Amino acid sequence: MGKRLLHISGNWVRKTARRISGLTALAFLLCTLSCSNKTMLAENRPIQQEGLNVLFIGNSLTYFNDMPDMLQRMLDYAGVEIGLIEVIAYPNYGLQDHWLTASTRERIATPGWDVVVLQQGPSATEGRPSLLEYSKLFASLTDSSDTRMALYMVWPAQERSFDFDGVSASYRMAAEQVDGLLFPAGEAWRAAWSKDSTLVLYASDNFHPNRLGSHLTALVMFQQLARRDPHDLPAKIMTANGDIEISEDLAKLLQDAATEANARFAR
Repeated sequence: MGKRLLHISGNWVRKTARRISGLTALAFLLCTLSCSNKTMLAENRPIQQEGLNVLFIGNSLTYFNDMPDMLQRMLDYAGVEIGLIEVIAYPNYGLQDHWLTASTRERIATPGWDVVVLQQGPSATEGRPSLLEYSKLFASLTDSSDTRMALYMVWPAQERSFDFDGVSASYRMAAEQVDGLLFPAGEAWRAAWSKDSTLVLYASDNFHPNRLGSHLTALVMFQQLARRDPHDLPAKIMTANGDIEISEDLAKLLQDAATEANARFAR
């Protein structure tokens, strides 16, 4: 990573640019779902004293389409200095599975994270107790630090669209009990559909996000982490393999949806 400028308000202070060198990239294992979507493994790289440090804990709904990388590229464009964005995510993992992994608990407890983002399955009803229990346990690991927990609200499978209200409620409850941030990605999806019901955000399996769905998720997180208007971003999907141009109208629709969801549900 090269030098980046920082523009963060709220709990983060202005820091000078720093070059991060001598660090290896995130390791990837092939995922059975798609050769373009990989299991993302943390390598315990040093947490930077300067810049924004974010740790993602989740499963394929986090790493599909390299969503954290999309977010990082948005932050880069906005001039936000990135210290470290790290991902610990495996297929079909819930927070309980992560809690049983000692190295994950130790990584979260490492001082220096600004935000730790927690995500498990949709958790509309049967998964709600686990989401609440383990988000609280993970939050207890950072009680003595300045780390802010964040809940990444996802979405139900398309065939269970009736679960949207339950998913939203579960993640709102989890965020409230740990006094954490809430990234209402699923609500942003609903806001986008209210503007264009034909918009396709699911991948072909009707559960994981396609690139547009991951892009919208990253927009939600970008607005809260950068404290910047998503409308300041260009009409493109920023990926590691190159930017994908989208129409100005579609870009605005997605930016509007992210802004609306954050206005209603962010905390």
